[in-house]
Formats: sequence, C-alpha cells, structure tokens
Amino acid sequence: MKKYKVGYTCGVFDIFHIGHLNLLERCKEYCDTLIVGVCDDKYVTDIKHKVPVFSQEERVRILNALKVVDRAELVNIEETENKMLALKRFNFDVLFSGDDWKGSERYIKTEKEFAEYGVCIEYLPYTKGISTTDIKKKTAQLGK
Repeated sequence: MKKYKVGYTCGVFDIFHIGHLNLLERCKEYCDTLIVGVCDDKYVTDIKHKVPVFSQEERVRILNALKVVDRAELVNIEETENKMLALKRFNFDVLFSGDDWKGSERYIKTEKEFAEYGVCIEYLPYTKGISTTDIKKKTAQLGK
C-alpha cells in the first residue's frame, strides 16, 4: 500500500527529459494517484521570464501519455503560486516539491496551511546534471 492516496506536483515540463521522468516516478512511488499541474504559458513567460519550446497543450498531452501520471492538467499563475488554490482544485493529500524549496519562507507558510487539512509536503531531490535550461544552452551552442 502506498503512503498517500492522491499526490500532486506542478511544473513547466518543457523539453521533457530524464530528470522529469525521475521526479514523476519518485512521486508515483508515494501515492496511488498522481496528478500533475502543468504551468501555463503565461506563467512561463511572465514569472519565469522564459519562452517555452512546447506549447502548454503539447506539454499537457505529453504528460498525460505517461503511464506514471494519472492525470495532467493545465494550471494558471495563481494555482502555481498559491498551493492552497491547487489543493482546493485537486484535493490531494501530499504535495511533491523539489528539495531546494525546503525551509523557504514560502514553503514554511504552505506547510502550516496544509497541516490544518492533514496535507503533507514531500521534498524530493532533483536529478543532478540535467535541466531544461542546460539542454537549451547546449542546443544553442551546437547550432553555432
């Protein structure tokens, strides 16, 4: 039996790579149902100040094709920034987040808010040596 019923994680998931797959597989190890929020294009451009290679619809479609993901849905800026809004929408009992957020002011606040609902946060490590930003840089260098 898994530790949680419904798990949730959120990300851009542009240029899907092994680090994304590792994260999703780790998340699924903890829960029966894994819901993935895919940040919309507005979030990527306005908050992260990047231009996605794949559209929001393509990124959702890719994630929904994975057997490790039970459901992927587009999330807006507010749901990405305010995890309480995501909780109300998806009704999960665990949020999976990168371990770089652990101890941050934002996540300490979120942990306290979630505790009132019996919801946990599991912090997972990133795959070392790979990121979408690095892939974009390497690809740009190859094109020169």
